[in-house]
Amino acid sequence: MILSPTLRKTLAASISLTFASIAAMTFAQEEQSLSFKTEKVTDTIYMLSGQGGFTGGNVALTVGNDGVAMIDNGLSDVLDLLKAEIAKTTDKPIDYMINTHVHGDHIGNNHAFGEGGARIISHENLREALSKKKDKDGNTEPKSAFPVLTFSDRMTIHINGDAATIMHFDSAHTDGDAVVYFKNDNVLHTGDIMFNGNFPFIDDSNGGSLDGVIRALTAISKMINDDTKIIPGHGPLANLSDVTKTVAMLEDSKSMVAKLVADGKSDDEVLAANPLAKYEEYSWGFINTERMTKQVLTGVRK
Repeated sequence: MILSPTLRKTLAASISLTFASIAAMTFAQEEQSLSFKTEKVTDTIYMLSGQGGFTGGNVALTVGNDGVAMIDNGLSDVLDLLKAEIAKTTDKPIDYMINTHVHGDHIGNNHAFGEGGARIISHENLREALSKKKDKDGNTEPKSAFPVLTFSDRMTIHINGDAATIMHFDSAHTDGDAVVYFKNDNVLHTGDIMFNGNFPFIDDSNGGSLDGVIRALTAISKMINDDTKIIPGHGPLANLSDVTKTVAMLEDSKSMVAKLVADGKSDDEVLAANPLAKYEEYSWGFINTERMTKQVLTGVRK
């Protein structure tokens, strides 16, 4: 079975909705045990990650004399938990809120922080995607959820003795991805361009692509060094070696699937061959080897 472009896009959208559903069910089942953990990355930068269940993507804070900038803000259901965790580090308001991409597990609380006075920053494609987003009742996002500062390629915030450069990588996880690099602290937040230790979710319905993820991670590997601390979209704190390992896995996965396609195998035959079995360690609840193979097939057949 060869999927048409339209069917592939429908499938990707369905997977995206499934991701949201899984997150909601996980939260409902594990609400009592959910919490955040704060890890001090440098003297001014902190990583906040969920514990005991799914809270969304990894959050970052830079805190200092100039104020507070925050990267991503998790699922809407965990707002109170997130605010309580932030309060352990600072009682200052959030001055800037940087969105790495449009998914609700990363910007689910834009409205709350925007309403509280944070200036939301994103790539221009994210703002455009957000303007088209509607809930099940057909309602659009409130005005306070929208970025008020957008960029096309890159922009820099000078805060807390550092230059935080926000850079766009096209057609990677989505078409509106941004990474944030703190030059002096040598810390990088990748958003969902990188899932550390897990297969990535590549959102074809929002302009993402396998080749784009590989290009982005390859470019990232060339702009950092062995001392760089990486806050991934999901997973533990990472380093250059983790990026290199992820790129190798993705390139090898593409090569194996491309060979089967070149040999005339149908999608069903490729799936039956289970070419990514060697990477079973990267499987997780949302993207197992079968779903990852489907994502690779989409990339190879484009």
